[in-house]
Amino acid sequence: MFVAVDEHWQAQEVQRQLVRRRKALAEAWDLNEELVLVGAGSPVAIPGRRDRTYPFHAHLEYLYLTDRERPGGVLAFDPAEGWVEFVTPVTRAERLWEGADESESAGTTPIDEFPGWLEKREGRPVALLGAAFGQAPPHDAALSELLRRKLNHLRRAKDALELARMRFAEQATAAGFARLVEVIEPGRSERLLRIELEAEFFRHGADGLAFDTVVGSGPNAAVLHFPPSDRKLQAGELVLVDAGAEYRGYDSDITRTYPVSGEFTTEQRELYDIVKRAGEEATKLCRAGTEFRDVHRCAQLAIAAGLAELGLLRGRAEHLVETGAVSVFFPHGVGHLVGLGIRDAGEALPGRERDEFPPLRIDLPLLPGYVTTIEPGIYFVPALLHDPQLRAKNRHHVNWDKAEAMIGFGGIRIENNVLITDEGYEVLTANVPL
Repeated sequence: MFVAVDEHWQAQEVQRQLVRRRKALAEAWDLNEELVLVGAGSPVAIPGRRDRTYPFHAHLEYLYLTDRERPGGVLAFDPAEGWVEFVTPVTRAERLWEGADESESAGTTPIDEFPGWLEKREGRPVALLGAAFGQAPPHDAALSELLRRKLNHLRRAKDALELARMRFAEQATAAGFARLVEVIEPGRSERLLRIELEAEFFRHGADGLAFDTVVGSGPNAAVLHFPPSDRKLQAGELVLVDAGAEYRGYDSDITRTYPVSGEFTTEQRELYDIVKRAGEEATKLCRAGTEFRDVHRCAQLAIAAGLAELGLLRGRAEHLVETGAVSVFFPHGVGHLVGLGIRDAGEALPGRERDEFPPLRIDLPLLPGYVTTIEPGIYFVPALLHDPQLRAKNRHHVNWDKAEAMIGFGGIRIENNVLITDEGYEVLTANVPL
């Protein structure tokens, strides 16, 4: 059932949470004379398209601290005086062409007062967050990085407003996937599936897409982020769809893999069940205090064991993970943080940065309020199966003849969004059809 977010509650909660976020951040930063400037960003012109620009999205750090999508703004912080939000006033042209409302800048300070504010504080250290902007003074890169890490830590735990918006986005996404299942059949194009899916997102209240929808059928499913084409779905193959609705900047990110003919073949079912089991086992580890690297390893072990049982890999699961052989078929991390954007404040903690394959988008312990994707997969990627270095390194661990015979199969991925709670976890996307 379609349930809207209560607008009156939301308006009140926005103000309450903005006060809380800014107060918590000021305490975490614990600055003396340093200034912090957070830029919203500016529209980017589309080359050769005259006055057209790409759709504007405020930098997520600015959006988190202002709940405002207006371009050209600067949120400034002076520890002695607090926060000041400098915003570009709504212009006559914006009112004429876009229907902009004066209320978009209500309660803020005009941006033309920013230079004077800055001049009065000349000579003090400056940290620059958000998007770079033309009026920004020279800044301390090391200080900026330190303060960004503290902001990321604050952003990772979702508050009541964020969770309400995320649940709404999940609801719209679930409706889209329910419609998708109805239209999958041989002869339909990948692009048609995208149209039906996204239309349902918007019918159920989404105000945008979390990212460009991925639809890959047959061999195209081996491309991790395949853009939908006019290729027709064929009987007996799989179609992989990775998509999500967005609401007020908050995203859902879901992947499902379906049999085009309505039923899996024996081979497809065996591989699908390995991926499904890997996701379930990894999800069970999504509890407060668990290192995300351990969640990834859990998924790797499940996939390695399953592929060894099918004869695609040779050896014990632990050894196949340690040598990296499993990554020939599972070439990405098991997930990333999601919420305000689909790469939400994820990072490796200081000292944990590694040059590895596959690279992990996050390397930190999970804590209550974090939301992560869990998205294991198995793929038969020609670029990996034909890679000389991978073949040499894993010559004893991979059944290369059998793997070669699977080229054209495509891939399987199942992705859910998991909220870490005080008691355990909640799968926010559990109602999306498998």
